[in-house]
Order: sequence, then C-alpha cells, then structure tokens
Amino acid sequence: MRPLIQAAVWLVLVAGSNTTFAEGAATSCRLINGKAMMQAELLFGRRIAGHGRVSDAQWTDFLVREVTPRFPDGLTVLRAFGQWRDPNTGQITREPSFVVRIIAAEAPETLARLTQIGAAYRQRFHQQSVGLTLSTTCASF
Repeated sequence: MRPLIQAAVWLVLVAGSNTTFAEGAATSCRLINGKAMMQAELLFGRRIAGHGRVSDAQWTDFLVREVTPRFPDGLTVLRAFGQWRDPNTGQITREPSFVVRIIAAEAPETLARLTQIGAAYRQRFHQQSVGLTLSTTCASF
C-alpha cells in the first residue's frame, strides 16, 4: 500500500507543478536510473508474392544472420497480424507479420544498421517494403 500512496503523492506534486511534459518525463527517467534512447520498431510481413510465406525456420535464420549481429545487446520479437495497401494495385493485403523492437542509442550507426536489416529482408524475401518507426523513449536495463 505504501508504494501506491507514494505514487499518488508524486502524481499530485507533478500535476500541480509548473513543469512542462518534457521536464516531467526527464525527471521520471532519472527516477528509474534511465536514459533517453531511441526505440525502433521494424515491421516485417510474412507473405511472399507468389511464393507462400516466410516460414518460422526462415524467420529464425534471418534473425540469427541479419538482426542479432547488428543488435547483439538485445531486442524483442512480437508476432502480429497486419495489413497494408499495395500502392500499385490499391489492393489491401492482410498477413501474419513480425514486429522487432530495438532500444538503442540514437546515432547514425544505429540508423544505418536498421536500414541494412530492412534492405536484407526486402531482398531475401522479395518484399516491397519493411516498415520502420522511430521514437524517443526512456529506458533502464
């Protein structure tokens, strides 16, 4: 119960202060001994036009050969189901997919490695695209 009361008191103090959202986020990050980092999510479709889909074994091999060597400190893989509209035909495609979440330093090398992963997947599995989202987050490991 004590942690809940402390959290409520902290929330009242933060809500009542004149700090901006960014200042509040920075304070929260320091409280958990965290630091600002980049969060990247790569979105991989599993459908291969005219060739079925990327199998679990193919996906695992891709992770081992392409993703893990570029981000050996860690990542998270999520199974998902997505959809996208083909810009050439206008047709909506629904397919099983994977989301790979990576928390890393915001640096040119990080962006280069993310781009290399997307290019490798597009080439290996004949994909039109690999989605990539980037955001700033607070991380503590």
